Amino acid sequence: MRYIKYFEDIRLSDLSLVGGKNASLGEMITQLSSQGIRVPFGFAITADAYWYYLKSNELIERIKKTMDQLIDVQNITVLSKVAAEIRGFILQGNMPDDLRQEIILAYRALSDRYGMNECDVAVRSSATAEDLPNASFAGQQDTFLNVVGEDKLLDACKKSIASLFNDRAIVYRVNQGFDHFKVALSVGVQKMIRSDGAVSGVAFSLDTETGFKDIVMIEACYGLGESIVQGLVIPDEYRIHKPTLLAGYKSIIKKVCGDKKIKLIYSQDGNDTKMVEVSVKDQHAFALLDEEIIELARYIIAIETYYSTHKNSWSPMDVEWAKDAYDGKLYIVQARPETIHAGKKENFFQQYKISDEEKEIIITGMSIGSKIVSGVARVVKGSQDIDQIHDGDIIVTEMTDPDWVPVMKRAAGIITDRGGRTCHAAIVSRELSIAAIVGTKTGTQLIKEGDIITLDCSNGSVGLVYKGNVKYELYETDFSEIVQPSVTVMINIANPDNAFQASFLPVAGVGLARVEFIISNLIQIHPMALVHFERIEDDTIKKKISLLTRGYSNKTDFFVDQLSQGIAIIAAAFYPRPVIVRLSDFKSNEYRNLLGGIYFELEEENPMLGFRGASRYYHEQYKEAFALECAALVHVRKEMGLKNIKIMIPFIRTQKEAKMVINQMALHGLVRCEDELELVMMCELPSNVIMIEQFSHYFDGFSIGSNDLTQLVLGVDRDSALLSSVFDERDESVKTMMAMAIEGAHNNNRYIGICGQAPSDYPEIAEFLIEKGIDSLSLNFDSVIPFLMRSNKK
Repeated sequence: MRYIKYFEDIRLSDLSLVGGKNASLGEMITQLSSQGIRVPFGFAITADAYWYYLKSNELIERIKKTMDQLIDVQNITVLSKVAAEIRGFILQGNMPDDLRQEIILAYRALSDRYGMNECDVAVRSSATAEDLPNASFAGQQDTFLNVVGEDKLLDACKKSIASLFNDRAIVYRVNQGFDHFKVALSVGVQKMIRSDGAVSGVAFSLDTETGFKDIVMIEACYGLGESIVQGLVIPDEYRIHKPTLLAGYKSIIKKVCGDKKIKLIYSQDGNDTKMVEVSVKDQHAFALLDEEIIELARYIIAIETYYSTHKNSWSPMDVEWAKDAYDGKLYIVQARPETIHAGKKENFFQQYKISDEEKEIIITGMSIGSKIVSGVARVVKGSQDIDQIHDGDIIVTEMTDPDWVPVMKRAAGIITDRGGRTCHAAIVSRELSIAAIVGTKTGTQLIKEGDIITLDCSNGSVGLVYKGNVKYELYETDFSEIVQPSVTVMINIANPDNAFQASFLPVAGVGLARVEFIISNLIQIHPMALVHFERIEDDTIKKKISLLTRGYSNKTDFFVDQLSQGIAIIAAAFYPRPVIVRLSDFKSNEYRNLLGGIYFELEEENPMLGFRGASRYYHEQYKEAFALECAALVHVRKEMGLKNIKIMIPFIRTQKEAKMVINQMALHGLVRCEDELELVMMCELPSNVIMIEQFSHYFDGFSIGSNDLTQLVLGVDRDSALLSSVFDERDESVKTMMAMAIEGAHNNNRYIGICGQAPSDYPEIAEFLIEKGIDSLSLNFDSVIPFLMRSNKK
């Protein structure tokens, strides 16, 4: 046939004939089916057919003449009028008889292949200029789903051709510098995967916000995947670590259950879609089973590997997938190169830092990108309001519409009530390189028209909207010119959301990963309140705990899951570099602040010197909770395969205590030297320094905790405002203690670093420790670059 090519006869080299989308489908069917990747069969109506249709209806000159009226694509009124007029020309045209006959014959052959009288198909556009390194053309043209019957297929093909002149497609071509009459459109006709009765979604072979390479990110919803793109739901989010998955581990390092209150399904006549409610039970359940997540991740890795090999350079992928309700199998329905991060410079680092001034948070949501911007809020209820947007404004709306793109280009930022990381607003924001916060739920209610607001996307996955114009700074560094200093430089991390961004810093690993942030911010519940939920008497507290742990039949599983995922994100970000995870070091007053904590914690006179650190882990009052902490670490190391984790024990007072903690850990599967496990001891008490030879028998290394060491050497409560002038890590007695610790560790063939605050705050302390031969400095996130820059100036 002259105008039809079946997918199995198409390769990537056919891009000029069938467009990027169809070429990719053909390549996957011919080259990746042997790896078990399922792609629905179909056929492409070629770009030659597009030109044939226009010429046979004498449309090319009419379209050119009409396009001449469009001088400025920023003029929304003229743009909409011109685009609608051109689409009208195309839709009123007649399908040439020979082209019509070829489409019908190909459709019948596809129906026969699937043993159906009239096969249900998806009709998708595939532009011949799409999927280029800097132009994805993603979502610019229209897709038509569940098309059944010859007449409806022919009608959908005409609509697909017409969609090349949607408002957004015209603007996109202008912005990308493409000639409207050198871009053609191929129509893809593909067997429908009936996800309307199952689940579907999108996947990326990298972290979409930072460009971190070693992650597969999957989003899932019930029903048709359009509900994700349209921002109708906040989907489930799953992250899988590629290296350990390929090594044979079940490395799902993050699972977030989304707000899936509705789903899109086909209406009864099959010609349209409708929204229906999802049961509460299904809302609180994950849309995919773990084995399905792993299967999908393997597909995505295989696709990325193939395309990268074909391209001879890294080619991250943007994939659409669906699960069929009839056979229960997973299918890849689209795959295209990701264009936002693929071409970015590897050794270039940008860091936004918000000021320390008092700030009022209006609302939070999911951050897109890592920028900070301020501007005037424009609350947009619908398309009738978009003309009010001026350059530098911040759009606040329920969800953006694809035809808003010309206006979105003017904005400094976008805030939406609905949507997840791959909704329309998020995709466009990344491509336009503007800040966005999506899924705020009530942004349009809490942010008022004309308010001055600041969007802060610099805190990892959580975006914050502040009242007023908050000051911030932007630091840019080119690491390719930085020479590493003589000492090993590591980083301190508490928030897993910052880990992927921090991983790009030229550091040797993580010298201190604090679990307290994960427990207080993600878990929020005292672990003993989960072990002994029956002891909670306050109904309000019980309801809060039940809400947080919904979906878990065993409440302690919630703690283990959340803690292991938080730790795993940090470990995966730096893999295979070492990550030293410190066991929990809350004080009793801090534990009391957790939900249910008042039922399990005494009020101490001096919590700083009380029931904290190692003394808790073997104590009857807490050891059941410590077992959960150990279970999380065992899961991360043994199930997820993140063996780059070392475990650090804080505030060990005596050798006896060290033995008891190590024995307790061994009971729960954490045995020193077994499965490459190293144990590190915080060196933060005078007894630790004095007895470092004896402690060396139990530990592989040490890390100086300068805050507590200073407190205990000088006898100063570090929280006391009255004595703040006395608390000083630079005091000679403290420096002497640190020097003794370094000498003692080296005399016993043990490595020693510092993870305390001192070298981050005081360059002279860092220099002193380097002079004394310390093995590593672990610095705060915002101290790494200044330290490296100082080192390079010497």
